[in-house]
Amino acid sequence: MRYLITGGAGFIGSHLAEHLLGFGASVTVLDDISTGSLDNIAHLRGRPGFDAVVASVEEESVLGDLVDRADVVFHLAAAVGVKLIIESPVRTIFTNVHGTEVVLKLADKGKKRVIVTSTSEVYGKSNCCPFREDDDLILGPPTKGRWSYACSKAIDEFLAIAYWKESKLPVTVVRPFNTVGPRQTGRYGMVVPTFVRQALLGEPITVFGDGGQSRCFIHVQDSVWALAKLAVEPRAIGEIFNIGNPEEITIGDLAALVKEETGSDSPIVHVPYDQAYQKGFEDMPRRVPDISKVARLTGFEPKHGIRDIVRDVVRTTIVRPAERLPLRPAKLA
Repeated sequence: MRYLITGGAGFIGSHLAEHLLGFGASVTVLDDISTGSLDNIAHLRGRPGFDAVVASVEEESVLGDLVDRADVVFHLAAAVGVKLIIESPVRTIFTNVHGTEVVLKLADKGKKRVIVTSTSEVYGKSNCCPFREDDDLILGPPTKGRWSYACSKAIDEFLAIAYWKESKLPVTVVRPFNTVGPRQTGRYGMVVPTFVRQALLGEPITVFGDGGQSRCFIHVQDSVWALAKLAVEPRAIGEIFNIGNPEEITIGDLAALVKEETGSDSPIVHVPYDQAYQKGFEDMPRRVPDISKVARLTGFEPKHGIRDIVRDVVRTTIVRPAERLPLRPAKLA
């Protein structure tokens, strides 16, 4: 099999490339390095079947040639992270919607299989937990920039399913829930790597809001396993799937877990949302996936719990010696 991964130098994309290469596949990654990093794929260079192209999905002449040579396209290129979304809503909307439009248009010429990566954010303000793929999507008003990302990804989903219904382009849409693991950066607001780095540096661990909001975190290795399975499953065509781990934890408890696993003396401090992002920022109290659909089709079952995930991030997080403060020994579970 020949795979193309847009956004392949990003966190999830680089792990997916590594996973596919492990099965002897040919993998090409395309990335403009706006939020990804060549460091993420440096260890893959020189491996048989691997290639990397630095370009944007909006460069149709480049992308078109790569799509033509692929059997399956994983479309992961997107604006990511709450921080980036709040600061650059125009870039978020344009990157997500136009990038997906180009990928689908070019893939349609040869009817190439496409896996479109959406997000759990599309469930918006819905309080129907756990979230099912056929639940209504309830978004906030357009005056709240926080919802621009969810709206842009929902449009991606509508567009992908429209291509399937209208021209029989074989597409599958996936909605990841808080994917975490090695190589993820807290640069754009991802909570686990941010907490771990703060703890390792002896800095305050900053919990936004009261910390009572809960989330579910999935290890990137579990996530890419599901992605790879769906890409070769014909019954997944024209369908939408949650990919996540139903294990739930409050953000306050997550901060305490990170502090325990790092052996850090960092204080846990609470920062109001208005101070962390912008006035009137809206957050969801819970976000829990129903994964029964993907489980029935592929046998998917997450192998890593939240403590495993935190330990893996701690193990692979590097801080400069000059930055790091002395820490007390970590407690073992």
